[in-house]
Amino acid sequence: MSMLHEPAAHRGVDHAAAFKQRLGLKMLAVYALFYVAFVVVNVVWPASMGWTVVAGLSVAIVWGFFLIILALVLALIYNRACTRHEKTFEGDGQVHDG
Repeated sequence: MSMLHEPAAHRGVDHAAAFKQRLGLKMLAVYALFYVAFVVVNVVWPASMGWTVVAGLSVAIVWGFFLIILALVLALIYNRACTRHEKTFEGDGQVHDG
């Protein structure tokens, strides 16, 4: 018995690859801004992370959860945008408005 690890289906050229790459890099930049700010505040002013801000939760907890939720929201936006863009391609490989 041979165990081949071949693709289940032939995949053609991904005509939306450039769009996906640009969008992914833009979203990475947005996320990185918030993450870098979090790291900088932790390094420069660590005492501020202990401040209570909402419902007895510290800045560190609120900001940490914000980063997690932001990542999930960006992932959902990315998925929807890429799916919509891929649907603009017909069998001829051309982008169609509509």
